[in-house]
Amino acid sequence: MNTFGRTLRLTTFGESHGEAIGGVLDGFPSGFAIDPSVIEDALERRRPGKSRLTSTREEMDHVHILSGIHEGVTLGTPITFLIKNEGFRSQDYDALRNVYRPGHADYTYAMKYGVRDVRGGGRASARETAVRVAAGALAYEWLKTMGVEIFTYISSIGHLELEDTLWNRPSTPEYLDYLRSSRNHIPSCPDQALSVQMAEIIEQMREEGDSVGGVISCRVVGLPIGLGEPLYDKCSARLASAMMSINAVKGFEIGDGFRMSRCRGSEVSDEFYLKDNNIRTKANHSGGILGGITSGEDLTFRVAFKPTSSIRKAQQTVTTEAIPIQLEIQGRHDPCVALRAIPVVEAMAALTLADFYLSLLGSRASASQRNSI
Repeated sequence: MNTFGRTLRLTTFGESHGEAIGGVLDGFPSGFAIDPSVIEDALERRRPGKSRLTSTREEMDHVHILSGIHEGVTLGTPITFLIKNEGFRSQDYDALRNVYRPGHADYTYAMKYGVRDVRGGGRASARETAVRVAAGALAYEWLKTMGVEIFTYISSIGHLELEDTLWNRPSTPEYLDYLRSSRNHIPSCPDQALSVQMAEIIEQMREEGDSVGGVISCRVVGLPIGLGEPLYDKCSARLASAMMSINAVKGFEIGDGFRMSRCRGSEVSDEFYLKDNNIRTKANHSGGILGGITSGEDLTFRVAFKPTSSIRKAQQTVTTEAIPIQLEIQGRHDPCVALRAIPVVEAMAALTLADFYLSLLGSRASASQRNSI
């Protein structure tokens, strides 16, 4: 499946070491002014080689729009775009042609299709996520016109975890400014002192030829009540699908998630109250979704990333001829994949929520038209 979405649909194509990767975004509203720098800025955040903590592969990631936008305005037709692959070194993978790398899709792709692209993992490579980021930037720009803002940041690296006492509480302007400040740090954690400690661990992993995992947290503010379709297309379910489709993701939770399983009902009750004649919840343990439908409270979720599987330390594996061997993977790899995944999580959140939002607006327009007849 290479297409994501219902009303707003993204189809991606291309392999890691092919000539280019690209996408077709269909269902995007017409008459929307697009600033190309918005896409470039989003891709810049994902781009490797920006610091010692990421892969040294160099990709300029310039987006070439082929259709759907004319004179800076969307036409309502499919938006097609290409991103050239320029910094690949396929020769780095020659030694892996007959080897199944632990933790990668080499084995499962070969068993399913009878063939695999050895060059950088081919279609299974995280290189494909650049397309999602480009499309997600467009979706996010549209969401902003609806008053929606997305905050995405690193909340843990290895054993270091951000203490976020306002996670299940209504956000304040000061708290949102605190989350925005994460972009000023490497890694992008809002706590500057903790970011320094996280960077030290990642640097240590890079020097040792090892890797470390991390968690990305996301808070979405300004969503309306009503996004999500019961029973089998809940907003929570589609978000889970979107996040679990990202490379190296092994966990997803909304609101207080797994912690709630260890609590009493009285401890995590989202009690209702009236504020300025609006119904609100005192806490937000459920993460802004009730019954799979957005409640109007902040949407909060976390995404867990495993440590990068490509490491220089010796690992046990087998060849395509079923011969056991020891493998030390060389080449340019991220010691912590979560660092560059922040704009990917943001993009998939934007695509998911914009899709639901457009569907909701379409349903309301249809209902209004029926009522006028």
